[in-house]
Amino acid sequence: MTETERHRVMLEVLKDRPFATVRDLQAVIDASPATIRRDIAKLHATGSVRKVFGGIAAAEAANPFDRVTARPFTENQMLGVAAKKAIALEAAALVHDGDALIIHGGSTCYLFALLLAERNVRIFTNSMPLAATLWQNGTCHLSLAGGELYREPGILFSPQSSRPEFFASKFFLGAQAITPNGMHESHPLVVRETEQLLQRADEVIVLADSRKFGVRARNPMMPLSRVGTLITDDGITDSNHRMLIDAGIRVIIAKPVPDAS
Repeated sequence: MTETERHRVMLEVLKDRPFATVRDLQAVIDASPATIRRDIAKLHATGSVRKVFGGIAAAEAANPFDRVTARPFTENQMLGVAAKKAIALEAAALVHDGDALIIHGGSTCYLFALLLAERNVRIFTNSMPLAATLWQNGTCHLSLAGGELYREPGILFSPQSSRPEFFASKFFLGAQAITPNGMHESHPLVVRETEQLLQRADEVIVLADSRKFGVRARNPMMPLSRVGTLITDDGITDSNHRMLIDAGIRVIIAKPVPDAS
């Protein structure tokens, strides 16, 4: 990767998030930390980015709408909880005892996996929050991705690692945005990690509440044709529902139950 290409990737990363560490950049750029720091200094000198402790920040604050799809895991946990719980219940109904599953990071997948904590299933996950909870409260068989912890998305990943030696009948994952072109993510690291896991599962099941339609996320993750089933809530529009059906996706509509309290 040339210097110009590295600079382009750095600027692309900052279009979807206000800050990136050197380690974050290493996950998407094939370069040493020293090279990345030199690139940061050059971009800072041109005014394209701001050099800050540990990484780079956007030169100007982005519009909050542009960053709606790049919230950290801990913040996403607080959004659309009723819809996510309903989606999680529908997803759990698709799991059979003895299944081998890959469960990706993300707040909806987290709620779904909690329902499997004491089921007779094998789970492979890259989600640090999920792994910690299942370790403390579960009896299911658990396998973890290796590598370093990336705190914003809450996942474990090693840029040098090969695909995991784990094969699953079902791969459950979320998406930051859903368009006619497919599933998209704001964090390029999530895309890289997902590409490895897609080759280790028979069926892909996307858990995505209706807020994910019509928002923007810059990095394509996979086409609609790779998705077997998508579970969403009853806020989905007729046009988006038809888009999924026309792509050959089985759509399950979860109806959130109002909180009795």
